[in-house]
Amino acid sequence: MAIHERLLAAVDGRRGIEAADSLCHACVVFLEVDAAAISIVFDGASSGTLGSSSPAARIYDELQFTLGEGPCLDSVTRRIPILVVDLADPGEARWTAYGPAMLAHGIRSVCAIPVVVAGEFVGALDLFRTQPGPLPDEDLVGAVAAAELAGIPLLDLMNADLQAAVADPTSNAWAELTMLSRSEVSQATGMLVAQLGIEPAEALVRLRAHAYATGRSATDVARDILERRLKLEAD
Repeated sequence: MAIHERLLAAVDGRRGIEAADSLCHACVVFLEVDAAAISIVFDGASSGTLGSSSPAARIYDELQFTLGEGPCLDSVTRRIPILVVDLADPGEARWTAYGPAMLAHGIRSVCAIPVVVAGEFVGALDLFRTQPGPLPDEDLVGAVAAAELAGIPLLDLMNADLQAAVADPTSNAWAELTMLSRSEVSQATGMLVAQLGIEPAEALVRLRAHAYATGRSATDVARDILERRLKLEAD
């Protein structure tokens, strides 16, 4: 079974925080990482940890909120993956507080991949390793796939359960996430679920796969689905 299929199986049939935690656990099992977490980020600031592979992973992730810096925040702000081969490298000085804090926890390398929902950069998948060195190419491909799938739990949480998912119920993030839930991609995903009788995770993967194959944006494909100009067929 391909790595993408294994990761998809971790999310399939689950919802919200359960799906996020399961995906993080799968990253630890199938990728060469020791811990994984999914962050929610708005306006350049961490708004909370959506899912984690362990209590320790949650601590690593929440340090970025506490210290106001870290790979997740940079990944969302710059809209690119952030790969740190060795936090102990004297030349690695991007995060004067976060770097030493992670080393104190025994973490030597970090990878952060942006999580995108309906075209908005709303968080990141953070992968932590106790050994220095780059992720193998196969695992990096898996990490990108996992970050794509991390958008599924966010879609599920765009409802009344969201306030229970993150610590600060007064944050503007709630209003922004609720707005995202009404996006065209979210609506089109729901339509595919109804039409094809599949899980939301598979529906979103199919929509994105069609967009990639045709060289179009997911939003454009979603509009065609909603306006019934495009109908994706069941297998």
